[in-house]
Order: sequence, then C-alpha cells, then structure tokens
Amino acid sequence: MEFTIFILRLAIYILAFPIYLLNFLGLWSRICKKCFPYFLARFTVMYNEQMASKKRELFGNLQEFAGPSGKLSLLEVGCGTGANFRFYPPGCRVTCIDPNPNFEKFLIKSIAENRHLQFERFVIAAGENMHQVADGSVDVVVCTLVLCSVKNQEQILREVCRVLRPGGAFYFMEHVAAERSTWNSFWQQVLDPVWPLLFDGCSLTRESWKTLERAGFSKLKLQHIQAPLSWEMVRPHIYGYAVK
Repeated sequence: MEFTIFILRLAIYILAFPIYLLNFLGLWSRICKKCFPYFLARFTVMYNEQMASKKRELFGNLQEFAGPSGKLSLLEVGCGTGANFRFYPPGCRVTCIDPNPNFEKFLIKSIAENRHLQFERFVIAAGENMHQVADGSVDVVVCTLVLCSVKNQEQILREVCRVLRPGGAFYFMEHVAAERSTWNSFWQQVLDPVWPLLFDGCSLTRESWKTLERAGFSKLKLQHIQAPLSWEMVRPHIYGYAVK
C-alpha cells in the first residue's frame, strides 16, 4: 500500500511540476491569494446548499452564549466570503479575521445581504496571532473549514481561548482525515502533497479532533459525520462546539 502511494505521488509530482516551480519562485502564492476567493465564493454556495441543515443545527444555540446585554459578540476566524453570516442570530455583532485581504470585497457583499447582523470590522491577520482582539472580549468564536489549512492548530486554539470570555464557546465545522484503511484515506494520502498548493494550504489528512481534545476546554461536544458533499475527499467531517 505504501509503495503504491509513493508511486502515485511521484506521478502527481511530475504532473504538477509547473506549479511546484512557480511555488519555488514565490509566484504561486500570489496567484492563489488573488484567485482563491473567487473559487471559494462558488464553492461555499454549493457547500451551504448541501450542509445547510448541519449548519442550522450547529449554530442553533448560539444565542445562549450572549453576554449580559443580550447581544452576542461573535468573532469569525478565517471568515472567507462570509458564508456563515445567514446562520447567525439577528443583532449578532460580528468581527471577521482572515489573512487574505482579497476577501474583503466578498465580505462587503455578504454584509449587504445579511442586514440582520451588526458588522463590527474586518481584521487582516492569521488566526495564530489575533493580537488586535482583546483578551476575553468575545462571547463566541467560529471557525469553519479553517483548521485544515492553518499552520499551527495548537496556537490558533490558544488564541481562541485567550479572546473568549469565561464561559464563552468555540464553534467548528471541519473536514478531516478519513478512517484509516479505507479507499478515501488512501486517496487522501496520495493527493495530500499537492492539495495544499491548489487550495491555499488545505490539508486532507489532519486529525483535527485530536487537537481539539487536547486544547483544555471545560466542555467539548464533537460529532464525526460523512458530509453529503459531492467531493469524496472532503466528506469526513467533525462539527460541534467547545466551552471555555
């Protein structure tokens, strides 16, 4: 099995050589940063259609974590195009963080389409370093399809715990590694070396639930599912929330 994976990976390396060359020259990242938001804008429409029921279930109790004023202060890390906005409760105060500034114009469009929200600001930063957000200043942090691509999962979860108030919650929905010894796992391992180059750092083989279990939350509600998605590679999912 390992030898077969090696041979198939070698074939992919050969086919993707121009991409690797552009990446070595420092050009590919610039191309991806500009083009990826357009791909994601299309992908999230499909993703929301197929995952709408799960997102409604996931975000159904967000308002329970609102502060004394009754208004929910929410920070979305890796906000992308604002695909989650329509699932947030009315009056929710939303701050967005993403390292890619090219998402801003897509966010503006999403804000205009979701007048039930109170948009606070868009911060250009990586989730591993959210120093612009004060300690204990938000009720909820949301992170969907982000832990697959961050450089350091442990660090981003430390930052999440820092910015959450005591008793606040972290909501997540992520694609993860398939169960080992399955064909899906086999193809994930074959494609994983080139996948991050094509999809802005995304990895197919991360076992993100293990990082969440080690993060030290007082409560963790986590479910594994096979998402009803067209792309077989990203069907294995986890979703749920953790309380600080």
